[in-house]
Amino acid sequence: MFTTYFIQPIYNAFVFLIGIVPHGDVGLAIIALTVVMRVVLYPVFSSSIRTQMGMQAMQLELDAATKKFKDKPDELTKARLELLKKHKVNPLAGIGTLVIQLVVLISLYYAMFREGFPAIAEHLLYSFVHAPAVVNTNFFGLLNLLTPHHIVLAALVGVTQYFTIRLTLVRTNAAQSNLSPDKAAAQKMQSMMMLYMMPALLTVFGYFFPAAVGLYFVTGNLLSLVQEVLIKRQLQK
Repeated sequence: MFTTYFIQPIYNAFVFLIGIVPHGDVGLAIIALTVVMRVVLYPVFSSSIRTQMGMQAMQLELDAATKKFKDKPDELTKARLELLKKHKVNPLAGIGTLVIQLVVLISLYYAMFREGFPAIAEHLLYSFVHAPAVVNTNFFGLLNLLTPHHIVLAALVGVTQYFTIRLTLVRTNAAQSNLSPDKAAAQKMQSMMMLYMMPALLTVFGYFFPAAVGLYFVTGNLLSLVQEVLIKRQLQK
């Protein structure tokens, strides 16, 4: 089922893009696929961000309701639901975004490396998708996408991830005035750990995983920066 519903659609989209990008460049196909997926899933990502901001905005009211109804669980549940509705919060939005990103990444990894690129697994292709005449795994002739240990690419993964998280923290820190002092301090500590730990972790991944994975992360991070700017403008309006 995973192959049929996740790997095969992404594999076909990937092969199709290889067939239309210049010189069958797999790196360009990865960038194109990442852009297409982000555009298609933009409503899901934006909903997740709005949910995150709504959760922060309602935190003081939620703390007050928790104290007020600490001995009345039914009333507390009702108050929480009313707050979620008031602030237009969808608790499942963040989980959905994480699951989608993991599924896309795993599917892309399986499509590229389990099926033996640059050979095309024609048994996975739909009838309307044809194997490209050329499959070039050297991105612009400079980067072998099937090999690991590319220091510059790994550094780019870490740097772009750092700025992505930093821009996100600018947005989330703006809502910390709605938190109690203890929770604001805890969130600030958590934010600082995320700002440095996550880029470091992804830099290691980018170094030890094939370059195709690193290119996917860099492209995704750059698109996340653009997405943050767009959503910020929408919220300001």
